[in-house]
Amino acid sequence: MNTMDIVTVTNLSKHYGDFIAVNGISFSIRRGEIFGFLGPNGAGKTTTINMMIGLARPSSGSILIDGIDGVKNVKKAQSIMGIVPDESNLYDEMDGFENLCFCGALYGMRKATRETRAKELLEQFGLTQAGKRPFKAYSKGMRRKLTIAAGIIHKPEMLFLDEPTTGIDVESARQIRQLLLELKQGGTTVFITTHYIEDAERICDKIAFIAGGSIVASGTVPELMESVSHGHTIRLAADTDLEPFAEELQAHFSGCTVETGTDHAVTLISEKRIALSPVLQYLDGQGISVFEAKELRPSLEDVFVKVTGIEAAKLKKEKEKGGVAK
Repeated sequence: MNTMDIVTVTNLSKHYGDFIAVNGISFSIRRGEIFGFLGPNGAGKTTTINMMIGLARPSSGSILIDGIDGVKNVKKAQSIMGIVPDESNLYDEMDGFENLCFCGALYGMRKATRETRAKELLEQFGLTQAGKRPFKAYSKGMRRKLTIAAGIIHKPEMLFLDEPTTGIDVESARQIRQLLLELKQGGTTVFITTHYIEDAERICDKIAFIAGGSIVASGTVPELMESVSHGHTIRLAADTDLEPFAEELQAHFSGCTVETGTDHAVTLISEKRIALSPVLQYLDGQGISVFEAKELRPSLEDVFVKVTGIEAAKLKKEKEKGGVAK
């Protein structure tokens, strides 16, 4: 095991009769990073998490969490984990402070320690006033934040979150992303599943895409984007329609493919880097002034669509309708 890695999953599989939910996956998570696990419904995300947190026993393979065998020593591994489920597991009749203190007690924290920690978390999550109100009176965003606070009350080294920003308002989602980055800065390792590509792109250090029970791509965001980038693409926009000049541009600049677009724009695609100056000089000679020249780079969504075959917008829509990824 690499000493920099806090999690090492090797050839992990889960079979239900003849059905293979997870098929021999391997990955590692570095200490102090945010690791994103993305995939369509039925891909194997929830099954993988359940094996990692000790709720399901693998059919084969191994899980090491901070040097602890996560299959043979489940309780010991769970002692360094924080777990935040997709749906809140807190009590509606208790207020925020009471919920946090109760969770602290479950983790074996002393009364004075858990009360101090509960006050700290309520302040950190902007819930000090709400901490005196019953949980059932919280908004969706507030409920999500308190559920995360409950998952870290014992200061776990490893935090698992299932869909941390699903179904909440934009501002609460932004606050949760910021809180996760702050946890990372404090040394906590974070494992998240999400249907929101933008969440993963903004906060994850490394991402794995899972489909059909197998990991189909993994790496840092730049590495994944590079995997779908073939050559270089530049978009040019002018105050004159560039479409009539597309064929001339393609003929004049060998090695470039020119595609027309809207708003008087064309796109130049080439395996090699495109020298912009000659293109601008050529168009200037045709009496055309270019007011925008922008290099287009692939997005994480492009990677997701390529490796899973599912449109990211469709994935997001399925989740918001109540679809649950497994």
